[in-house]
Amino acid sequence: MQKFKHIMRELQGAILVGSVFQIILGYSGLMSLLLRLINPVVVAPTIAAVGLAFFSYGFPHAGSCVEISMPLIVLLLLCTLYMRKISLFGNHIFLIYAVPLSVGIIWVYAFFLTAGGAYNFKGCSSSIPSSNILLDSCRRHAEIMRRCRTDVSNAWRSAAWVRAPYPLQWGPPTFHFKTAIIMVIVSVVASVDSLSSYHAASLLVNLSPPTRGVVSRGIGLEGICTFIAGLWGTGTGSTTLTENIHTLDTTKMASRRALQLGGALLVIFSVFGKIGALLASIPVALAASVLCFTWALIVALGLSTLRYTEAVSSRNMIIVGFTLFISLSIPAYFQQYEPSSNLILPGYLVPYAAASSGPVRTASDGLNYAVNALLSINVVVALVVAIILDNTVPGSKQERGVYIWSDPKSLELDPASLEPYRLPKKISCWFRWAKCVGF
Repeated sequence: MQKFKHIMRELQGAILVGSVFQIILGYSGLMSLLLRLINPVVVAPTIAAVGLAFFSYGFPHAGSCVEISMPLIVLLLLCTLYMRKISLFGNHIFLIYAVPLSVGIIWVYAFFLTAGGAYNFKGCSSSIPSSNILLDSCRRHAEIMRRCRTDVSNAWRSAAWVRAPYPLQWGPPTFHFKTAIIMVIVSVVASVDSLSSYHAASLLVNLSPPTRGVVSRGIGLEGICTFIAGLWGTGTGSTTLTENIHTLDTTKMASRRALQLGGALLVIFSVFGKIGALLASIPVALAASVLCFTWALIVALGLSTLRYTEAVSSRNMIIVGFTLFISLSIPAYFQQYEPSSNLILPGYLVPYAAASSGPVRTASDGLNYAVNALLSINVVVALVVAIILDNTVPGSKQERGVYIWSDPKSLELDPASLEPYRLPKKISCWFRWAKCVGF
């Protein structure tokens, strides 16, 4: 428990540093300057790299239990592709609720398989860590069963019915250069991801593209939300989820009140520990197979931003293709180095920090850690390479998509076009100081 708290406190400090940087990036107007370097040719491979980064996690984990992962993948494809036009009560149920409906059906199926003894450990102890099991056959079998069963987690027995999280619940945050610099760079990448989501959402709801001021305001607000998440010690920040653009497209629901109600329900549900414990019973193989679908959507959504450009241009094809390949190849090179034994990062960031003893070696250990870790992150490599190539290789504004992606001055001359972007009066009064971002 002490090691867990130590990790959370350092992660908490890094998130706070990254959030402050993002707040400054947004409300100072610096995001407006950064927008001059970020165009659709940059955003397309960067967002696609977000999804491609998890290709080594998806089916390798889902394939450990094909009897539940394959039916889920097939069911998702049936609902979203072959049954998407079937309408019930005036709604395309199978398209709108494809993920929760498919997961629910296969989840129940996996529960009955577990209860029926299909995933018994067969004499191999389930309470011993895999690394301590002597027999190779037992080690492999126990690991596979842990990915298939619905009762592996003991969260239901240990989770409290009601638990209200509070600020600094893991103790005061600790700050270290190596983790802080990683979170600062990640906050920039998250801002680029959000930029793409803002523009894609505006097209889906028939709005004019957001101006630089509106984009900067959104980035600043994401920084505030990340700061709150850091104080509460959630272990993650806050950003615009690219997958929600697909949800917006399929449900045709863009109401602010619907989103506010959904957010309120999520806050309420977070207080009840048993709800999280129930979700923890989803088998790992089942969760991995869902990622095979959802992260693939992110790749497609990222590449879809090329519609703002001349996609058939040889310039753009070379930049996007080279960026995608190198964003997978360079991190693969860095990740082949074994992480140091005293690694201070949570488990889901280990692939990115595997280069803590990597090839970049200077006199500063902290700088070595930061550079090696950053070059192990696919999306960081994609962003840097795409920005350099797109802004140094000659190309017309139409070819690069600048004329539609950047902030057209005509939008600012028409206040009515920006009316849907304005904050409610009760909230906007708190941001009157941020004149540089369009309030």
